[in-house]
Amino acid sequence: MTRETKDPTTPSGPFSSGPNSGAAQSSSFHGRAGFVQRHLDPASRMGEVLFGLIMVLTMTLTAEVAAGGHAPAHELLAAAIGCNIAWGIIDAFMYLMHILVTRGESVRLARAVREAPTPDNALATIQDQVGEELDPLLPPDDRTQVYQRIRQHLLESQPTKPSLTRKDFFGAIACFWLVFLSCLPAAVPFLLVSDPVRALRISNALLLIMLFLVGYRWAAYAGTNRFAAGFISLAVGLLLVGVAILLGG
Repeated sequence: MTRETKDPTTPSGPFSSGPNSGAAQSSSFHGRAGFVQRHLDPASRMGEVLFGLIMVLTMTLTAEVAAGGHAPAHELLAAAIGCNIAWGIIDAFMYLMHILVTRGESVRLARAVREAPTPDNALATIQDQVGEELDPLLPPDDRTQVYQRIRQHLLESQPTKPSLTRKDFFGAIACFWLVFLSCLPAAVPFLLVSDPVRALRISNALLLIMLFLVGYRWAAYAGTNRFAAGFISLAVGLLLVGVAILLGG
């Protein structure tokens, strides 16, 4: 489920405090990025950022509507950050729950194969479970042989109780980290602009741009048109925000 990509670029410039400070800062940044990439696949990373953006946009707009357009800047800032911290914790927990459910499926498959009345029933059960993922990768003539080997492995192996590993908890931390990071660009205007209305408008504009960029980036992995994907991501994000506000935030 992981894909690792590394960016060897190490920025430096006139703002470096010493000959190695730029490299150290870049190494720290890429270390955090590499941590996320090692533990979450591209689709999961895009999804976490997208949900984080939608949550913070929903929270800031809801708080503004509730305050009649006069919400103090510090309240909007606290709402944005607090919302994504809470959502990050929830999402990390759901990530771990999803892993347990997924691993439980393999145990249930092994049990179903052992209890199948005939080998053909066992092969049909295996195909129903994994065929959607495996069939596009296998020549038609090889599928039966692969399913037979899976059946043999499941019959000979001893199923283990699903459990969580250290790597799983790192993945949950990566989920939290991405959701939390997605709120930071939205928080910056409230720190730099004294007028809360103007800060909110700038914040929302940044969030909309980021929604577009998430779709644009996702298209690079999906092999679709980048601009179309960007606008679809933006439209879907705005639709979900509107639904959330109409339902009470």
